Amino acid sequence: MTLKVSQITVDELKELIGAAVEQKLVELFGDPDDGLVMNDALHQRFLQQKKEVGEGERGELLDDVIARLGLT
Repeated sequence: MTLKVSQITVDELKELIGAAVEQKLVELFGDPDDGLVMNDALHQRFLQQKKEVGEGERGELLDDVIARLGLT
């Protein structure tokens, strides 16, 4: 079944456009992570972050980080 743009939501359209842009960028420039190896420490940090986000935890607000680092 083929859908028309008028048959999808704004969020679905944004997702579709985002996916198309990402695909085209990878086609043009390649995958910037291709060939890189993730070390165990970074892998564990990603798993921990995924768990925390899944439990509803969020990181620091950008404004707080900027203030803490004195970037204002």
